[in-house]
Amino acid sequence: MTLSNYLSVFGNRRVAIVLLLGFASGLPLALTAASLQAWLTVSGVDITTIGWFTLVGLPYTFKFLWSPLLDRFEPTWLGRRRGWLVLTQLALAVAIFAMSLLDPVASAGWLAVFGVIVAFLSASQDVVFDAYRTELLQEDERGAGAAVTTLGYRLAMLTSGALALIIAEKFLGWNNTYKLMAALMGGMALVTLFGPRLALPEGPRSPAGQELKGFLAMLAGALLGYWLASRGLALLGVPTDSKGWALFYLVAEVTAGGVLALWLARQMGFPALLGPLDEFISRKGAWAILALIIFYKLGDAFAGSLTTAFLLRGMGFSQTAVGEVNKVFGLLATLVGAVLGGLWMVKLGLWRALMLFGALQAVSNLMYWWLSISGQHPYVFQIMVAAVGVENLCGGMGTAAFVALLMTLCNARYTATQFALLSALAAFGRVYVGPASGVLVDQLGWSTFFVYTVVAALPGLLLLWWLRPRIDALHSPSNQSPQALD
Repeated sequence: MTLSNYLSVFGNRRVAIVLLLGFASGLPLALTAASLQAWLTVSGVDITTIGWFTLVGLPYTFKFLWSPLLDRFEPTWLGRRRGWLVLTQLALAVAIFAMSLLDPVASAGWLAVFGVIVAFLSASQDVVFDAYRTELLQEDERGAGAAVTTLGYRLAMLTSGALALIIAEKFLGWNNTYKLMAALMGGMALVTLFGPRLALPEGPRSPAGQELKGFLAMLAGALLGYWLASRGLALLGVPTDSKGWALFYLVAEVTAGGVLALWLARQMGFPALLGPLDEFISRKGAWAILALIIFYKLGDAFAGSLTTAFLLRGMGFSQTAVGEVNKVFGLLATLVGAVLGGLWMVKLGLWRALMLFGALQAVSNLMYWWLSISGQHPYVFQIMVAAVGVENLCGGMGTAAFVALLMTLCNARYTATQFALLSALAAFGRVYVGPASGVLVDQLGWSTFFVYTVVAALPGLLLLWWLRPRIDALHSPSNQSPQALD
């Protein structure tokens, strides 16, 4: 491909709208994660409660459950995919605005509720955007589409992360900053209207009544399993007045709910979910692969779960300093790491890249340990810059290899649902380690905590070592995605 052809690919309408929708996809994430954590921290909320607030991201780990419905049912008034995109973006604007009306101390419960709603809507937008991008881009545009998606997503995280920190401290305060983000999110719905329209699918589809019946059965099973686990543990005398036992309750309730939900979905029939799920599970070593997806970035997730709180409260840096270094410089380091990782993978191959980058992202957590013991060191700011740079650089390299693994694992016939499933599992560590991180920091202190994050990375690396023959044998599916129409 000549340079002019390459530039024309990046400059066409389809790739341009993918860039803007990548921004829309990334904007809500920090508002329920790092920025929310900063808001809670400067408002005086205790560290254990802040750790529990990381659970507002739970919908990201379960988005595969309702992704089949988003695929099966379409608001046809805007064409395929665009109707759901507009609806989720407008709903996100309303929910973010609702968060802006609350006080983190006086209304922590309601703030958590609307945080969960934002995460649910954001996860739903991600599912639809992934499908829209796949069907919209032509074969020679997919590389450019992947690049601009990452660019848009990271710019959005910079906007709702670092920029929000600076605006909140210097100009508007957190409540008005969230109002500004809500307005920006609402504007993305207008951007979506300029996206190319996709033709609605032709041919027979699974019966709508069957899909709804299966979904409702799955939902009923989730609620029933959650309730049975809660009641069973209470009858067994398991205490509920401890933060540690509360985490045990949560894991047991979610596990029971998930198992019963899938069992009832299978009994009643939910083909839009069960088809992609059964295809993946039928593969040799599927369960070990799923475990690898959960554990590979677990140590990285532990270290990153309370980084903002550590820099603000543990080390006493200002919001502006944290925004400039942890968000802006950290973002640039992540992008550089992702590019370096992608280039290096060509020579290393998938398994060796996963192993090397996984080891680097684990060891790089010790940079935060070094920062935590620096105290009143005259160069403590420079140490923070080094810690943020090295950790994000290595984390970006690990992410590049990890995303390549997820893409390789998807069957082209079920890309949307299987990618939603795998990416949801990948978010498992980022969401669930928050409460444990808060408890560990409270009990052990920051320096010991960061040593534990390195230990937490070891199971994923050992599992990767054991799975080398299967990773080496993976091949990208040869099937082509459905052709997109303007």
